[in-house]
Amino acid sequence: MGNSCPLMYRVKQRFDTAAITDVPTAIRKEFLRLDLKRRVKPGQRVGVTVGSRGIDRLTDIVTTVVDCLRDLELKPFIFPAMGSHGRATSDGQAEMLRGLGISEATVKAPIISSMDVAFLDNLDSGARVHFSKDAMAADHVVVINRVKPHTAFHSDVESGLCKMLAVGCGKHEGAVNMHKFGLAESIVPAAEMILRQAPVLCGLALVENSLDKIQMVRLALPEEFVATDRKLLIHARRLLPRIPLEDLDILIVDEMGKDISGAGMDTNVIGFWRRDGGECIPHYRTLIVLDITKESHGNALGIGMADLTTRRVVDKIDFKATYTNALTTGIWASVRTPIALENDKVVVEAVLSKISSPDRVRMARIRNTLMLENFWITEALLPELDAHKGIIIDETPVQLEFDKKGRIMPGPESAENNLGARPEIKFGQDREENYDEPFRSNSY
Repeated sequence: MGNSCPLMYRVKQRFDTAAITDVPTAIRKEFLRLDLKRRVKPGQRVGVTVGSRGIDRLTDIVTTVVDCLRDLELKPFIFPAMGSHGRATSDGQAEMLRGLGISEATVKAPIISSMDVAFLDNLDSGARVHFSKDAMAADHVVVINRVKPHTAFHSDVESGLCKMLAVGCGKHEGAVNMHKFGLAESIVPAAEMILRQAPVLCGLALVENSLDKIQMVRLALPEEFVATDRKLLIHARRLLPRIPLEDLDILIVDEMGKDISGAGMDTNVIGFWRRDGGECIPHYRTLIVLDITKESHGNALGIGMADLTTRRVVDKIDFKATYTNALTTGIWASVRTPIALENDKVVVEAVLSKISSPDRVRMARIRNTLMLENFWITEALLPELDAHKGIIIDETPVQLEFDKKGRIMPGPESAENNLGARPEIKFGQDREENYDEPFRSNSY
């Protein structure tokens, strides 16, 4: 295809980059604020949840929580709270923890990984609520989770402390029941039931900024879980990065993965319709996925939202892990395999061949749906982005090319250079964000 490939322009979005520089100190301040000594006794065992998501500074966060619990003379241990992930096996979930940097050596606490659960009761809907037996046997439980918009539903409580209790700590059986009866309808009542019966001490809620750096930490008592999730979700929605374009012929996604989004690709970015149908907003007519992250451990949930992919992706899929995840959620289409061609070059050529005027193609390229500060666009999109506030465009185009193995060039890291340092950049006006209340680094 050579020089007939469209020229691409590097783009940088300006996001809210406020972040906590010393996360361990912020967490310790939260433990001091709650003063948990009156709620515990020396020597008691406390289970600390760790989920399957790649949270910023996760090892530091878990290590600090363990240290704070030891300061209270407690005996902490770590247990996976990740529903059916890791092939719904204890070994698979322990492996996922190691992949996230969580091991006995790194966090200085034992890891107890088991899929055994206790049945608590039924919700009014009929959903069965389960909770980790290891956690139930402990004297206390501390929940750690990031608060963010979910990729499968919208409500006033989505991903956060309550979801970690209802889905993550429910292991495979709990996750299956929550999905079966609807996450939006089940998470809060299930979490409230668990909070009445399980020995939950507190929960550490985290919010990441648009660049996936910790911006807020909040330690909440059990009775504060629902309110904390609700309030922090409002702020997290404001921070959610998106592609500032609603209409594309082609969107190239360099990589997808479970560490990027629970859905593999964030549907808040590529559109809920690609998973659940409905109105095509945003309307990205053809979506290409070129690779899957190593941290996904072969779980390709979400690949069904792509139209075309590479043989490289298919060869990396662990179908047992992927199908287990899909059977848990009940969303079969999320794991249907798209057309898989030999390499990046063949895929891109196939899609561009269906565009009547390739020189006017509306095409964008992102690294993944999590890292959206920098991306690439074709010339046809320049006028639209020129009108956007907070956008920086490198006016020197780069020819879209491929190496000898058919891998796309330049690599995704090339879009992450500091564009603001280049003299040929044009700056849009900075977007002004209106917040209901001022930002505070370690609270809300």
